[in-house]
Amino acid sequence: MDSVLRIRPPDGGDGFLLAIEAQGRRAEDKPVSWAYYLSFLMAKYSCPALLLVVCQDKATAGWAVGPFPLGHAEWTALSVQPLVLGPGNLPVILDAEEAAQDLTLAAFSALTHGRHPDVTAILETLARALDTVDRETSKYYWEMLEIGLGDTRARETWRKLMNVRTYFPGRGTLIEETYDKALAEGRERGLAEGREKGLAEGRAEGCAEGRLRERAQQVLRILAHREIDVPDAVRERVSGCADLDTLGLWLDRAFTVTRAEDIFDERP
Repeated sequence: MDSVLRIRPPDGGDGFLLAIEAQGRRAEDKPVSWAYYLSFLMAKYSCPALLLVVCQDKATAGWAVGPFPLGHAEWTALSVQPLVLGPGNLPVILDAEEAAQDLTLAAFSALTHGRHPDVTAILETLARALDTVDRETSKYYWEMLEIGLGDTRARETWRKLMNVRTYFPGRGTLIEETYDKALAEGRERGLAEGREKGLAEGRAEGCAEGRLRERAQQVLRILAHREIDVPDAVRERVSGCADLDTLGLWLDRAFTVTRAEDIFDERP
């Protein structure tokens, strides 16, 4: 999961949890992971939970709506049916004023249209809209887009737009801590390019390290929650992995394996 939000209604009701995941392609093993994660959230927080899947192409979005029956061929034990956003049910937003009126809609629109021919203009529109809101809100959307766009050209475009804007320190997040560390090391090496280049490189490295560390912690946390013993060698390999896609694969396997070592099993 890329993010989990607690949604509280204006009338003061109990609300619900919204788990958000960007899905780049069809993956037949995903529904099992989704079911486990939703169950985990509901059991841990005693709160209803919904899953929102964000897709960048209509084919993946069409698959992701499900429903996905789980159980035996002759009996459905439970069924997973996500909420799905894709390029087919969200508009392209190219007006900054319109985007500022509903930042959530504009952000999800930018995510789902990450492969659109006008994606640069779409992202620039959202960036201008984010300049009109408070720093905390702006920072959240900047990071949500960077994670949600995945390994795409759109993400590189978004990073370049981030680099020309101010980084907002003082929030105490893991990303900020790793960013500060990277920036300090860059200064110690005496980068000739000076502070501006160090700021941009520090942010990029810090964000990447923060995502890797968070994903590794998710893998280990799921194994621990399932009361599966995690040897030191497994813990060190997971914590030292520098590939986000590999960690994502291990995270999916962590929901179903019976031994911690089996998350590394490459057999079909």
